Amino acid sequence: MSKTASRIVSEARNLVAFSGAGLSAESGVPTFRDATTGGLWKRHDPTKLASPQGFARDPQLVVEWYAHRRRAIAQAVPNPAHRALAARDDILNITQNVDDLLERAGAQALVRLHGTLAADRCDSGCGYRESIDLADPPSLRSCPRCGDHLRPDVVWFGETLPANVWEAAESACRRCDVLLIIGTSAAVHPAAGLIGLAKASGAQLIVINTQPSEASELADIELLGNASALVPEVLD
Repeated sequence: MSKTASRIVSEARNLVAFSGAGLSAESGVPTFRDATTGGLWKRHDPTKLASPQGFARDPQLVVEWYAHRRRAIAQAVPNPAHRALAARDDILNITQNVDDLLERAGAQALVRLHGTLAADRCDSGCGYRESIDLADPPSLRSCPRCGDHLRPDVVWFGETLPANVWEAAESACRRCDVLLIIGTSAAVHPAAGLIGLAKASGAQLIVINTQPSEASELADIELLGNASALVPEVLD
């Protein structure tokens, strides 16, 4: 099946990759909930910390939790799947991940659905944004433009995706003739809806995951295994 997938990819005129946490798991990046498995964080619900309500209730705690996640990402390195995707300048990467491993691998064409932990932005929406050092994340601080708190530049539970980002992702999935779906449960919406959109627009779907997912029924080809082994094989 991997040879068939490789052939389909080689014949694609417009190739898009849609990735989730499974792409970075082999690099040692904890999944969203796994990031809370040690010490203090085991006592907190990450879905409550990653929300506007949680930040309003205890911004210091939220910033400390994200500092824990940021340091874990800083210690990770891109794996062969990141590097294989980045090496193909004909691939647009749409990712749900908030780490920076695709960029560090050299990917240029990237649509970040859920933002990035490598930056902070103003919580009030004044437009201020700045890059941060993942290895040495800043503490809670004020926006130099308006004085409100700065927060991680990610999309939290209860927030909508940025309109320009969503429009870019939808447009890409309508135009692509092959969608490579990597390491996602396809259960987080609205992001997962891009898979059905691509299928309805005529794209062939190749799913790479460690186990069956909600994308399995739509897949033209499903390859079960580690992304670090299968993605380079399919893209070779």
